[in-house]
Order: sequence, then C-alpha cells, then structure tokens
Amino acid sequence: MSHFTDIKTQIKDLAALKAACAELGLTVEENAEARGFADNRIRAEHVIRLHGPYDVALNRQPDGTYAVTADLWNGYVEQELGKDFGKLKQLYGVHKTVLEARRKGLTVRRTTAPNGSICLALVQV
Repeated sequence: MSHFTDIKTQIKDLAALKAACAELGLTVEENAEARGFADNRIRAEHVIRLHGPYDVALNRQPDGTYAVTADLWNGYVEQELGKDFGKLKQLYGVHKTVLEARRKGLTVRRTTAPNGSICLALVQV
C-alpha cells in the first residue's frame, strides 16, 4: 500500500530549492526514485534525498511549478523538513529572495532571530 501524498506548495526555482536543501545538508538528485513506506518508490525528475528512510519527489507541472510528493507516514519527512515542510519552505523563500535581490544589484544581510526566524535586509549599494 502506497502512502505517497501530494503536498500543496509552489516550488518554481530549482536553484533556490537546491540551495535550501544544501543548507539543510541534503542533496537533490536528478531522474531518481524517491523512497517511501515498505520499499515503495516513485520515479521523479528531481528527488530530495533525506537522511532517513523516505525522500521527497519533485516533478515539473505544465505551469512550470514543481509538484511535491512524499510519504509522510511516521513523521520521517517532518523530522528533517519541519512540520508542513516549514524548514524547507522558509529556506527556499530565503534563497529565492537572495537570488532575485542579487540579480537586481542589491546586497543582502541575513540574520537569525532567537526564535529561528530568518530576517533579510535588502540594501541598494
């Protein structure tokens, strides 16, 4: 029985996603299989290879975004990526903002608040 679930989120920039994953100590593999419960696997264009027994699959959709699919059973994915993919989504947003800001010639200052929130200051030089 498969436990794979489609996750509602919008990933549009693969470079920002790879940077977010690298910050989390994870890799993104191309044309790979994502692991799930009981040796279930699904093939995907890109796979975030997690340290635990499961992975996250990403496939490009007709609108250019990436659909995110994972086996959420037993909290393995949540342990690494946060509740509702919170850690990954936060870092993806940070890296996407940094990439866009630099393209526009802005300097980015990054700080981390005591609660773990990441604050960005964009500065025109």
